[in-house]
Amino acid sequence: MLQVGLSLPRAPGGAAGGFPAQPEQGDGDGDGTSTTQGMLGSSPVTVMITSEADTWDIDTASSCLGCGQFVDWDRMPEPEQQANIPRDILTQPPKELKRLVREGCLAASRALRAQVYHRLCQQVACRLVTPDAPVYSDVASRLFGKHSASSHPLPDFLEGCSMPTYCLSPDGVTAMKKILICIGNLFPDITYSPILPSLVALLLHYSEDEAQCFENISRLIASNAPHTSYIDQSFLAHRASCMTFGDLANKHCPAAHKLIASSSENVFEVYSEWLSWLFHDLPFDYAIRVFDVYVLEGQKVLYRIALALLKQYRLSVASPELEGADTKADLQAFVQNIATHTTVDKLLERAFGIRLFSRKEIWLLQMANRKALMERGITMVQSRQSFHLAVDMQTFSSGMVTAQEMRIIWSWIPERFSLSPPLLLFSTSEDGCSLQRFYSCCEGYEPTVLLIKTTEGEVCGAFLSSDWSERKKNGATSGFFGTGECFVFTVRPEMERYEWVFIKKPELAKAVPRSRQRSPSPSPMSLLSSSPDGCGTSSNHLAVPTPQRKGRLSPFLAIRHFLLPSKTASMFMSGSREGIIIGGGGGQALSLDADLLWGRTEHCETFDNPPLCQENFRVQLLEVWGFQNT
Repeated sequence: MLQVGLSLPRAPGGAAGGFPAQPEQGDGDGDGTSTTQGMLGSSPVTVMITSEADTWDIDTASSCLGCGQFVDWDRMPEPEQQANIPRDILTQPPKELKRLVREGCLAASRALRAQVYHRLCQQVACRLVTPDAPVYSDVASRLFGKHSASSHPLPDFLEGCSMPTYCLSPDGVTAMKKILICIGNLFPDITYSPILPSLVALLLHYSEDEAQCFENISRLIASNAPHTSYIDQSFLAHRASCMTFGDLANKHCPAAHKLIASSSENVFEVYSEWLSWLFHDLPFDYAIRVFDVYVLEGQKVLYRIALALLKQYRLSVASPELEGADTKADLQAFVQNIATHTTVDKLLERAFGIRLFSRKEIWLLQMANRKALMERGITMVQSRQSFHLAVDMQTFSSGMVTAQEMRIIWSWIPERFSLSPPLLLFSTSEDGCSLQRFYSCCEGYEPTVLLIKTTEGEVCGAFLSSDWSERKKNGATSGFFGTGECFVFTVRPEMERYEWVFIKKPELAKAVPRSRQRSPSPSPMSLLSSSPDGCGTSSNHLAVPTPQRKGRLSPFLAIRHFLLPSKTASMFMSGSREGIIIGGGGGQALSLDADLLWGRTEHCETFDNPPLCQENFRVQLLEVWGFQNT
């Protein structure tokens, strides 16, 4: 267990050397976070990691003499002068304040940043009973005593966690650990929170004293705003956030994701470090700018910035360089040396150029990931453990794809499902070419992966998010169902994935009258060709039902969450006795006849895909894979 040594040294006689006693608004910021590249300086900032065996002194009698007293100024970068600071920044409308903070206006003045941090933390909606500064003073006095030495363990939720200190002085490191001990005492429900030491260290740079820092971090911990969070407080929540980031990386950084999946033994382990990239590996100049927007906007901005780092990594690292490399360590080294690749302004500009889903939609994805972890036995109090990609290279066997190809397909699948090994549900080589047999074997499994090998040797397929039994809910009238997590893909001759069009072009769903979604439409089975060379025609006004189950969490990327310009952009999957269709609008991404012998592929509006193989094809082999324990 980590131990903290408590003793009673003399307090310093004033603020840390080099810190101005009364900073003016136009002064350069002591943390060096300017909006220009020159702010980085010639010497990098070192992030000190304290070992678990270290002991340290706690001075319970020292008085906090102003913002900056906890900083080792000899290790801080040179301040950068700023201009044009809005005098009324704290009274700006929310949208304008967001713009100013994103552009780096808080780097203009240490005093300004300290004031804004405190005000923003005080405005966080949190639980009714949240510990404040006086509570901290009482608990710290009780725990550490006023004139006596004692030893206290660091909280269990920090077991195995590193302790970045961001240029804090020895007294600052002591204050950080005192605050963490008090958090453990006053928030007993926290069981795992590796991000907390970094947040406390950064807040201490801009706090008047320990008590103020404790009160502000407590409000972030106790936040209860809907669909908004700041700090994960259990292994379950932390792991769900890592899975959520993996899902977002899969969708928003496909090139980087493909590179990592093809070069790494364990994609999950790589993405499990995403928060450490931001609040451990980034230099102080970058980390504090990340912290600026995080305090204002919450956890969603962390996803954005980590995705921007991933995009920059893909641009800066060539594929051959990763062959045989430790991807996790390579990414860490890249982030630590980010200043050689891009400025903090350009990084944030890239981050806020990423069109993420709504805060609610990301919350739904996180809740789905939490549910999947709980179903696998992961609990709130469980110790940290690693996860591995579920496709076993030694035992996996398919009639059309190799284990390596299946691992890449599995890496495209939402993480809550790809934790489970593949399970063969249906194969035409074993079950025959029967659509009814296809349905009977696949019903009850959600989601599934469809693989098709043509007589020309081409291989393509689809990830289908919904149970095929959903087709029965429309009675005799066939309709489309599924969610925006569906996608189609090719395996041979090239591996490529084509996702829902709104993932790549979310602006298409904006400012469209809902009335345009209500036009009646013919059956999707009119799209099926009766012969292998039939061209078939498609309608732009097919009905897409939106079934809802009472008591069930709304699915991630359910189409009812979006204002769509037309139904053609949400035709995911459909089935009847005549055949199946995947993707619609202007054509079908995939369609198969009732004998599962002939098929057709075209460009469709739902996935904006090219034909996945030869347009009219004969099926040599068809397989459907499910997920064990789903």
